[in-house]
Amino acid sequence: MTRVAVVGHVEWLTFARVEAVPPVGGIAHATETWAGAGGGGGVGAVQLARLAGSCDLFTAFGDDEVGRRATEELETAGVTVHARRRPEPSREAVCLVDRDGERTITTLGPRLEPHGADPLPWELFEAVDAVYVTAGDDDAIRRARAAAVLIVSTRHLGPLIASGVRADAVVGSARDPLERYDPSALAHAPPELVVLTEGREGGRFETAAGTRGRFRPAPLSGPISDTYGAGDSFQAGLTFGLGIGLRHL
Repeated sequence: MTRVAVVGHVEWLTFARVEAVPPVGGIAHATETWAGAGGGGGVGAVQLARLAGSCDLFTAFGDDEVGRRATEELETAGVTVHARRRPEPSREAVCLVDRDGERTITTLGPRLEPHGADPLPWELFEAVDAVYVTAGDDDAIRRARAAAVLIVSTRHLGPLIASGVRADAVVGSARDPLERYDPSALAHAPPELVVLTEGREGGRFETAAGTRGRFRPAPLSGPISDTYGAGDSFQAGLTFGLGIGLRHL
């Protein structure tokens, strides 16, 4: 059995389906609303649990009802939550989904993330086949490096650089400015694999040996409902693939 894990943040999302995101000073009337645990860590962990049967999530919450509600939902989905409780409130967010399924997110409050100094069962990584890191300090990344395969989001390259460890793969969006990848930033410890997604066009990859290529998007089983969590779900799939030993590029 493949064992997988995520080191990352969780947000409690309130979703609202609207015709369009309102302009400045405008009002949007929601036709549907729902809520649930999200964030890069939450989405990735749930998808990995679906693929592998279970997933360990290392995260942080406020000591509040939001954190407890998110934990309960994640554990119901097959995620084992290892969370540090902090005095700050758990982060929430509002996500508007327009008629085309595109999502627009507003976060409420600072992101809470796990630290390597937190009293969490970091020793579990010695038995983990693959871990995806999307939030956490440099010490948390060092602890996660004990896993057989370490995958880090391009949004989180700062702590990766500070950690001094080498990731097996980095993954992110080629189009999101916040996920821009600069190879020179990891020149001291280049990853074995870089994967950058391009939405409907699929994406591209490059290995440390210089092999480059493209991949096509997988066909959808139905119409697009919303695009929330698409990138985190892809990264979870990549993590699982690398964890089970897929290396054919």
